[in-house]
Amino acid sequence: MPELPEVEAWIRALDGPVSASPVLRAGPAHIATLKTFDPPLAALEGRQLEGAHRRGKWLLFPTDDGELVLRIHLMSAGRIRHLAPGAKGPKTPAFRLRFESGGELVLTEAGAKKRAGVWLETPAQTEAELGHLGPEALGLGAERLGEILAAENRRLHSFLRDQRALAGIGRAHANEILNRAGLSPFALTTQLSVAEIDRLAAAIDEDLARAVALREAGKGDKDVYLVHRRLGEACPRCGGPIHQVDYDEHTVFYCPACQTGGRILKDRRLSRLLR
Repeated sequence: MPELPEVEAWIRALDGPVSASPVLRAGPAHIATLKTFDPPLAALEGRQLEGAHRRGKWLLFPTDDGELVLRIHLMSAGRIRHLAPGAKGPKTPAFRLRFESGGELVLTEAGAKKRAGVWLETPAQTEAELGHLGPEALGLGAERLGEILAAENRRLHSFLRDQRALAGIGRAHANEILNRAGLSPFALTTQLSVAEIDRLAAAIDEDLARAVALREAGKGDKDVYLVHRRLGEACPRCGGPIHQVDYDEHTVFYCPACQTGGRILKDRRLSRLLR
């Protein structure tokens, strides 16, 4: 699933183009992609978008009159881009906005499962729908991070992925951040020292800022991820082999030498199979 760096790069690229011209036609949208019906998509036609914004992993496109917000979540397979006037695009995207300039905003989704979503709503509805999100992960700072960590005792990897705690980090960057900070994914949030909290806060900012810059430059996962999905490859910190812990829906990647004092973490799926 696209995380903060990918979404932030898209927002920066889309901000100018989507606000340059009024909407000529809104839609069509795949029946599984459009999640709202009132107001109808046609309510966007003739209006101008104020720009592109991000909240956590969500893309937000408010109208410049302050009355509507187009809210988009890409889930795991959705992708969004702006097509210049005359550029060739997909015949049947999951969602399309055509602007009076001739440019288009198109959402595509690979695979048969249509999980990406588009909502058209009022700003108050958007605020209510996203009210559960925690503060933005990038630029949070050690003091605020320490307060959030102390609120509930849980494992660090789970904490970093929880959008109610911090907005924007997912499985991949949780792996990257914890390796950069030299912290175990199983370490408990309430048992971190002040120095460890400082390292974690710095690692969050360093990893996310690095990833945003690479995504803006058009780089893919191969360049962005140094630990995630790198089983058996060299740790970027010490050169030792990367290990993994498998769960039903995600995999934790870590370096035993840098993060767990050399201890190999128990593989959860393998443990169940051996029972």
